[in-house]
Amino acid sequence: MGLGRRGSAFGATLRPRGVISLLYGIVLMQPLGGCLLVGSEKPEPALDIPAAYSNGPRSEVAAEAALPPLDWWRSFRSAELTEIIEQARVANLDIAAAVARIVQADAQARITGAALLPSLDLNADATRSQPSKTASGSGTPRNLITATLNASYEIDFWGKNRAALRAAEETAIASRYDREVIGLSTVAAAANAYFQVLAAQDRLRVANDNLASATRVLNLIKQRLEAGTASELDTAQQESLVNTQRAAIPPLQQTLALNRNALALLIARSPEHVRIRGGSLRSIAVPRITPGLPSELLGQRPDLREAEAQLASANANVENARAQFLPSITLTGDAGYSSPALRTLIRPESALFSVTAGLTQPIFDGLRIQGNLDLTKGRQDELLQNYRKSVISAFVDVENALTSVRETARREQLQQEVVNSSRRAFDISEQRLREGTVDLVTVLQTQQTLYQALDTLAQTRLARFQSIVSLYQALGGGWLPKPEVADAR
Repeated sequence: MGLGRRGSAFGATLRPRGVISLLYGIVLMQPLGGCLLVGSEKPEPALDIPAAYSNGPRSEVAAEAALPPLDWWRSFRSAELTEIIEQARVANLDIAAAVARIVQADAQARITGAALLPSLDLNADATRSQPSKTASGSGTPRNLITATLNASYEIDFWGKNRAALRAAEETAIASRYDREVIGLSTVAAAANAYFQVLAAQDRLRVANDNLASATRVLNLIKQRLEAGTASELDTAQQESLVNTQRAAIPPLQQTLALNRNALALLIARSPEHVRIRGGSLRSIAVPRITPGLPSELLGQRPDLREAEAQLASANANVENARAQFLPSITLTGDAGYSSPALRTLIRPESALFSVTAGLTQPIFDGLRIQGNLDLTKGRQDELLQNYRKSVISAFVDVENALTSVRETARREQLQQEVVNSSRRAFDISEQRLREGTVDLVTVLQTQQTLYQALDTLAQTRLARFQSIVSLYQALGGGWLPKPEVADAR
């Protein structure tokens, strides 16, 4: 009995000191946590950034002065194109969905950050009870009124919760870059669809002109047939060419309608309420673009910034997973009043409180924590490789776009020469047909050559404008990164 009483007194004496000793021990354990987290350094992407683009300008000064403007679509000098793109930037539903994802990511960051703050709860209870008269001998009803404030706080010595908050914040940043990626893709899609509308209109004009020209030659052949200088075979061959040109018109009209509908979807409007005037690709100005320096591409393209933010989030998740091996320290406290009567509730003698410090150290959990660490490290490595691939793909996109711009411009110039020579040959053959001094097979061949050359020229011009849009998109045009704010401390 003496030992029991002595042990009880000993425990009662050390209980307050035990809490203080526990806190001191926790503080002394912090260097240990730092040692365990040494392996959480950020991995290096090891990027090989070229000094200049192989298909770009050789002068670095010229490259620096020619980054894409924010409103690069105005460089085409088309008021209708500018109006369509501005509407798409405001009303596009994919952009609206991306904005909603930003709201979700911000809310998730606030939810995650709540672990860094104490939680407070107010509890109020009013109880009236009556014991059994048989059991207690007294059946007097009893009242108990209690009002307490409960507080709980986890001390984040090892940075576990701070790492989780950083991961959520980086994810929220990535969602903002994702919105810029979608915005840039929407602008490029609107420009390409509009150019396809213009190209379809150009090809329709060419097809109608070719049909009129073929019909005119057919009438000349019929006149020669009546004069006895042409055969039924000559007439049938020319009629076949006329029908071929007439059959080429419906697919072009379908292409025109489909691209108009695509523009309606991009601006989130019903096709019945969208009027696209169009015109001709010949009326569109051809802007001159230089790509700038490759090193600037890392900050200019929003998809690269998004991949970078996702990698930073993964780094923070790895740090959080490492910290889960360390003890979790929690402080809890209750304070309030308890009284059998409401009039005596808020009195000093009715006050109550309790304070508890708890430490939880994982010992065996079936390798759950280790598995979580391996999972986050694997995800980190995956995002690292994706980031490196995104950077290389960005350089490849620019090089491909530069090549396409150069080659399509050269191809359009050469194709225009083909059209000029084919038109000259057709005019000569048609004139000689009127004079009756040319073989009808030659006339047929010159017609087919000219018609094909004109249609190819329209398609080549479309490819040139699409390559220019691709270059703007590859360079991240239309999006201005926010400047880095230096830490004043």
